[in-house]
Amino acid sequence: MKMSDIPFGMTDWSDIEPTFHSGETGHALWRTRSFGSIRVRMVEYTPGYLADHWCSKGHILLVLEGELLTELDDGRVFTLKAGQSYQVADGAEPHRSKTIQGAKLFIVD
Repeated sequence: MKMSDIPFGMTDWSDIEPTFHSGETGHALWRTRSFGSIRVRMVEYTPGYLADHWCSKGHILLVLEGELLTELDDGRVFTLKAGQSYQVADGAEPHRSKTIQGAKLFIVD
């Protein structure tokens, strides 16, 4: 990821209108900013959320609150708690998110 032509700026995430995204169960609220080809999101998953798709996009993801289960299509499952992160490249292991109690995430892709 090359970051260029982005002047210094601040984001008050509470000022960003959330968009609603249904999961297979539960839903997600995304607050999104874009800087050229870079997307930055504050995402909240409701309790019981399960993504409705396998994702092949690369991300850097930080769990801010709650607990996130990340399942890879090969069957491995990783549990991330607040303060933990993961990173995966575009086109690498397809993955999907699930949470039992809900989670708040900060994602860059």
